[in-house]
Amino acid sequence: MSWLHHADKVLEDAFSPRAAATSRLAASWRRSAVTYGLDPRNSRAPERVDQSNVGYRRDAMGAFLALATPQLDQLFRMVGNTGCCVLLTDAEGVVLEQRCSDSDRAVFQSWGLWEGAVWSEQTEGTNGIGTCLAEKRQVVIHRDEHFHSRNTGMSCMDAPIYDADGEVVAALDVSSCRADQTEGYTRLIAGAVAQTARQIETAHFRAAFAGARFVDVGADRPEETLLLAVDRDDLVIGATRAARRKLGLTADSFANPLPAADLLGMRPDAAGLDHAERAALRRALARAGGNASAAARALGIGRATLYRRMKRLGLD
Repeated sequence: MSWLHHADKVLEDAFSPRAAATSRLAASWRRSAVTYGLDPRNSRAPERVDQSNVGYRRDAMGAFLALATPQLDQLFRMVGNTGCCVLLTDAEGVVLEQRCSDSDRAVFQSWGLWEGAVWSEQTEGTNGIGTCLAEKRQVVIHRDEHFHSRNTGMSCMDAPIYDADGEVVAALDVSSCRADQTEGYTRLIAGAVAQTARQIETAHFRAAFAGARFVDVGADRPEETLLLAVDRDDLVIGATRAARRKLGLTADSFANPLPAADLLGMRPDAAGLDHAERAALRRALARAGGNASAAARALGIGRATLYRRMKRLGLD
């Protein structure tokens, strides 16, 4: 498809309310043309921020980037020899990390897929990074699905990454310069991108609640991370975005935390409390090597009280 033909198609769908109402892609094209006032025929290179701005953004995300680096390296080892690059941006679509082979470097740099480039939907129209951030979901933008005609040589597979508060903090992108990339291979890469994004998100969440116990709520979809962070009293002090959505949690839920058992529909009754107390006594006795006096001291109760509780709970 020629650049002019592509631009005509984009603008036709962008200004068609019906197309935008029935297609996510057309809705993104409409945002690009109508809301942001972009022209698909514009051939200028993507905007860039200067190096000092990149440094400021990297410093602000230092801990996050340190956790993400091993995962980015691993993803690049999977796709780097197939004409793909790996990018990580901040929440505004500014590229902070990139991985590509030396043989593909010139192509990706000419396309603007490089550190400091701004790939928000507001500046670049429909593209993998910007549309992923705008719609807060995993996307694949393949060649002529891009808004700008000059970007139709690339295929982009992206997934958002959320922070411990459930807000989008980054986008993970794999872009391909291969014209012969098949749909099956695109799906395969997209799956790897989604999995890597969740691995980074999980590492970031666990680091944010170091020392907490983590409860896996059970994901409805493989690309989701559903974790609760629980303190020593079984109160929920944090949750991933997917867990918040599934359990209906808001910021107020953590200002006045609830027990994990209550959130998960396992509200304990008297028998449940007895079970918890019995387990606590057994742990104390095990740690004390069966010495009742030592176990009682560890629990902060008298030996006679320990024996009474053991008898009531059926512990010999």
